[in-house]
Amino acid sequence: MVEFYVKEVTFIKLVIDNDVVKRYNQYYFSQHPKATKPQIDKPRHPSINQWCILPRIQMNTLKQKWKLFGCWLINELGYTNMKLDNFDIIMTVFFDTKKRHDVDNQVPKFLLDSFTESGFIVDDDENHLHSLTLKTGYDKENPRTEIEVIVN
Repeated sequence: MVEFYVKEVTFIKLVIDNDVVKRYNQYYFSQHPKATKPQIDKPRHPSINQWCILPRIQMNTLKQKWKLFGCWLINELGYTNMKLDNFDIIMTVFFDTKKRHDVDNQVPKFLLDSFTESGFIVDDDENHLHSLTLKTGYDKENPRTEIEVIVN
């Protein structure tokens, strides 16, 4: 007779779509009435090709925008201070075009930093985040980013 133990695993799925972006920008404008530009314009993290070539000041500004957005998202979903400390992440970006996209350019650096800042995760270092799987897909009608957190 073979006995085995199946560990219970928790999945948390975060979805960033155009509706979430719209709600965040409404929130942002309510907090900053003199602002004229939306902070987040697409339901996906900027690609590494976009932000790594920016001058340092502009990169920091972009990072701050995404940090504020990510913290708002975690708070909006009620996940603030969950302090997840043993997890894997699968992130799938669904683009609205069939244009070629390099999967490895979709690294969610700023979002992961905001997850730490909000207390959703303890940290995104190797002691807590064990794997990060990046995927891409196509959905013309509903471009979005799906982030699946598998808590071990």
